[in-house]
Amino acid sequence: MIPFFRSVLGIGLLATALLLEGCSAFLHQPTKPQRARLGEETTITPDLRKLPVPKEKLVAAVYKFRDQTGQYKPSETGANWSTAVTQGATNIMIKAMEESNWFIPIERENVSNLLNERKIVRSSLTQFKSEAENLPPLLFAGIILEGGIISYDANTITGGAGLRYFGSGGSTQYRQDRVTVYLRAVATKSGKILKTVYTSKTIFSQSTNAGIFRYVKFKRLLEAETGFTTTEPSQLAVTEAIEKSIYALVIEGIRDGLWQADEKTSQQTKEILAAYEVERKEMSQTDWVGTINNVTRPALSIQPYGGIMRYKGDYAQPLIKGAYGLGVQYYIRPKWGIEANLGAGTLASERFFKKNISFVEANALFRPLPFEKLSPVFFAGLGATFQRGNSPFGFQDTPLYKWNVGWSLEYFVNKNIGINLSLSHHQMFNDKLDGMVYGAFNDFYWKANLGLSIYLGKPINNTKKVKP
Repeated sequence: MIPFFRSVLGIGLLATALLLEGCSAFLHQPTKPQRARLGEETTITPDLRKLPVPKEKLVAAVYKFRDQTGQYKPSETGANWSTAVTQGATNIMIKAMEESNWFIPIERENVSNLLNERKIVRSSLTQFKSEAENLPPLLFAGIILEGGIISYDANTITGGAGLRYFGSGGSTQYRQDRVTVYLRAVATKSGKILKTVYTSKTIFSQSTNAGIFRYVKFKRLLEAETGFTTTEPSQLAVTEAIEKSIYALVIEGIRDGLWQADEKTSQQTKEILAAYEVERKEMSQTDWVGTINNVTRPALSIQPYGGIMRYKGDYAQPLIKGAYGLGVQYYIRPKWGIEANLGAGTLASERFFKKNISFVEANALFRPLPFEKLSPVFFAGLGATFQRGNSPFGFQDTPLYKWNVGWSLEYFVNKNIGINLSLSHHQMFNDKLDGMVYGAFNDFYWKANLGLSIYLGKPINNTKKVKP
C-alpha cells in the first residue's frame, strides 16, 4: 500500500502546484446554467471615468468602426468562415465614448433607419399640428471618429512545460494572440485629421492538466486526471483596446490644444498628462513582446566569482570541488564582446586523483538581449590549465590546452552592479589532465559559477529601434 499512497500524494502535490495560478477558474467551473448579468468591465473602464471634466462636450459621429483585419478566424481544421474578431465594434466604440463623458455620440451607423422613422413621425404630425411644430433638425457632428480593428495576430507567443515520471505528471501550455486598433479624429468642416492613436491588447489562453496512470498493486490500476483551460474573451480584448484608444485620443487632444478640460480640474489634468507621458516613454522602449528595453550597461565589467568544478576523466567516482576566479569583459557592440578569465580550482576523484589547477581563458561573448535586466550570454573560446603552485595563480609545468563553451544568465541590478550565474564545459585537447592516458576520449571538466558584474565607465550606446 505504500506505493499507492506515495502515488496519490505525488499527484496531489503536482496538481496543486499546477493549478494554483489558475485556481479561480478551476474552482468556478460551470456545473449548472447561470443567470444573465451585466457585462464585465475592463481594466481601462475606470480610467475612462476618471478623465477630467471637459469644458464642452464634443458632438461626435461614428459611421462604421469595423473589422479591417482582412483575415478569417484561425482554425486547425481548415477554412473557418467566421471573422477574426467581433463585428460589433461600433457599439463598443459608442459605449466607450459614453463612459469617457467627453462626447455626445450621435447615430450614424444606421442613420437610414433614423431618417425613415423621422419621416413617419413628420407625416403623422402634419395631420394634427401646424407646420411650425415640425421635428427639430438633427445634430451635426463636430468630429467624426474613424478607424478600425486593423489586425488580429494569432499565436504570437506559444509555449509550455511538463513533467511525467512513472505514469504520474502534469503539463501546462499557453498561447498569446494580439489585436490592434487604430483610431483617428476628423474635423467635419475641413476634413482635417486632427489626431491618430494606436493601441493593442494581447489575448491569453492557458491549458493546465495533471494526471496519474500507474499500477499500484498487482491487477490494481490507479488512473486520475484533472485540469482546466482558460481563454481570455476576444470581445473583452477588443473592448479594452478601443477604450484605451478613446482614452489616448482625449489625453493627446488636451495636450495638443484640440479641446480643453474644465479649469476646475486643472490639477487633475496635469497629473493625468504627466502619467500619460511616462507611459508613452515606456512604450517607446518596449518591444512587441512586452519587454521594456531601458537597460544601459557600460561596456567594461570586472567579474569576481566563486563556483564548483566537476572532473570527468580516467579515474572513477569524480568529486565536486571549489573554484574561484576573476573575469574582465569588454563589449565592442551591445551584443558582442570579449572576455579574459583567470581562475583556480581543484579537480579530484574519490580515490587516487587530486590536482590543484590554475587556468586562463579567452572567450568571445554573445548577448542576444542586451537591453533587458535579465539577459543570457553565450560564450566560447580557448584556454589553458596549469598545475597550481603555492600561490592561488601560480603556474607550474607545461600548459594543457583546451576549448570551452558555456552560457550565463545575468540580472542587472543597477548601473554598476549585476549578478550572474554561469555553466561551462571545458574539453582538453589531449588526455593528460589526470596524468593517465586511457580510453578513446580526452579528459574534461564542468564548471559552475556565481558572481558579480562590476560595471565601469560610460554605458555603451544601447539605442534600440523598436519595430512598429
